[in-house]
Amino acid sequence: MGKDRCWWNNLAGFLAFEIGPAALGCNIKANISYNTGERIYHVPGQEYYWETRINLLKGERWFCSEEAARKAGWRKSRV
Repeated sequence: MGKDRCWWNNLAGFLAFEIGPAALGCNIKANISYNTGERIYHVPGQEYYWETRINLLKGERWFCSEEAARKAGWRKSRV
């Protein structure tokens, strides 16, 4: 039972992190390019939106508007 509970807690935490911000209207994912260090944001419907994962420890985050992302120094993904 301990392993099942641990698995469930990990899944619940992952889903809350992945779905929680979007449920609040903050569905813009902003990540940092591994290759260039550029700050890039992705909006729903863009090619890599669903593959993009946010790592808060690396300075990545969610935004509630494109304007807020741009003001913070991020650029929109070109794909």
